Amino acid sequence: MILDKFRLEDRLAVVTGGGRGIGLAISTALAEAGAQVVIAELDAEAGQRAAQSLQSQGLRAEFRPLDVTQSAQADALAQNLHQAYGRVDILVNNAGICRNTPALETPDAEWLQVFDINVHGVFWCSRAFGRVMVAQGRGSIINIASMSGLIVNKPQPQAAYNASKAAVAHLTRSLAAELAPFGVRVNAISPGYIGTEMTRRGLETPEWRRDWLGLTPMGRLGEPWEVATCAVFLASEASSYLTGSELVVDGGYTVW
Repeated sequence: MILDKFRLEDRLAVVTGGGRGIGLAISTALAEAGAQVVIAELDAEAGQRAAQSLQSQGLRAEFRPLDVTQSAQADALAQNLHQAYGRVDILVNNAGICRNTPALETPDAEWLQVFDINVHGVFWCSRAFGRVMVAQGRGSIINIASMSGLIVNKPQPQAAYNASKAAVAHLTRSLAAELAPFGVRVNAISPGYIGTEMTRRGLETPEWRRDWLGLTPMGRLGEPWEVATCAVFLASEASSYLTGSELVVDGGYTVW
């Protein structure tokens, strides 16, 4: 049956930044599809709360602390999970930040922080968990990029974020090319404006609201679950011939 291809029973999935927003929606969707989900979070309170919420729904989830900017932590978590479960099947590199600072006013520390989390963190985790996946001969890595890697958002300034997400998209293609011979697929999801708490705060600025919704052909925000369903697809056998691809989930924003 075709729908069975979307099932994730007997799979172990790791979601970085999985305790809130899009990450929580992805954690929930993967668990509902049958996976054992590890919520890897820097914010211990958010991570524990998310894991407990999923457990209360009868889903399999646990929290593990992780600072994605620390490669040693990524290595240790990958090794610990492999030892505990004997496998790691899915990695979702979701952790990320955005700073709306004009380029000429961006401090060195802010630029480096954005790249440390959004780019270096994706690479450290992909390298650590990719090693496990290559050894077992299978796996799916899903990187959360952004439509901001394809276009320049307006009216808000965010050069560091845009550049970092463009890097994630091309890193995805590079890793896909290297890891495909070993049975590991690497794809990206590039969301547009999704109705997370952070995005809804942005809508409180009238100029931002006008441009964000006015430039989106569908005229609305996406919902976190609309990104999460794509993650289930990319994690599952339903996408078994898909690697190096970028799914743009933006309500049509990038068609202009």
